[in-house]
Amino acid sequence: MNLAQEFNDHKEFLKLADAENDQNALNEINDELKSLAKQINLLKVNVLFSGKADQNYCFVEIHPGAGGTESHDWAEMLLRMYIRWAEQQRFPCEILDELKGDEAGIKSVTLLIKGINAYGWLKHEAGVHRLVRISPFNSGGKRMTSFASVWCYPKIDDTINIEILDKDLRIDTYRASGAGGQHVNKTDSAIRITHLPTNIAVQCQNSRSQHKNREEAFKMLKSRLYELEMRKKQDAEDNLNASKTEIGWGNQIRSYVMQPYQMVKDIRTGFESSDITNILNGNLTEMLTQIVSYFAAANSPRNK
Repeated sequence: MNLAQEFNDHKEFLKLADAENDQNALNEINDELKSLAKQINLLKVNVLFSGKADQNYCFVEIHPGAGGTESHDWAEMLLRMYIRWAEQQRFPCEILDELKGDEAGIKSVTLLIKGINAYGWLKHEAGVHRLVRISPFNSGGKRMTSFASVWCYPKIDDTINIEILDKDLRIDTYRASGAGGQHVNKTDSAIRITHLPTNIAVQCQNSRSQHKNREEAFKMLKSRLYELEMRKKQDAEDNLNASKTEIGWGNQIRSYVMQPYQMVKDIRTGFESSDITNILNGNLTEMLTQIVSYFAAANSPRNK
């Protein structure tokens, strides 16, 4: 059944329930109409995923700003938020590289989200994210502000040709620091590849095989270079360099305030929600829908 037919059927049922003053039926139809509205909104968003790589899988990198344990914990909260959102979308996730904090949280992480339009959904998440809360790591119970940067880029396939010269690469091996058994921790299976002309570095340590890690890191590098070229063509170099700016005041794209009030506000689009717990638990679709729609309208030829 298509959505138009489903909507018309609900209209007829609504007339009957209203005529019979059947409150239970009215409540049930109201819930079904809300569900239908969500499906329609998702279809509208999917139409907006017209970019060349919007339909691709998405790499998500998260790096804490200054602040030690507090910012490391905030980076891990963001990781959890994106993983939970992906799970709700039934998008498989894979952590490719993760460096744990000394006391808590993470110092850096690279996550691959595998789903159709994953990059289209998440590409506008790139930037600095700010958290305000009563710190669980501060014995005085003071309110603290933490920052973390998020970087999103598409996983490209073999149909997109990115030329990478061997002379432009520096390949380093190192001992993996995460879980994975004795083999991972006792051999140099982790790989870091640096593209010297752009100074872009990627790394992978999720496999026990150095060969597999090298292959995955090379794919990540190709994706980063492709994203770089796309940004240049779209005259968005400022956004491209956002991850290289100070991860701190004045650079954030979104604020998550837990104290003295609760509010999530996207600085660029004006989106606001007081349900910060819901958002940090991965319920991002409503916010992402508004953000995708905002940028699609802003980039429309009629508005240029």
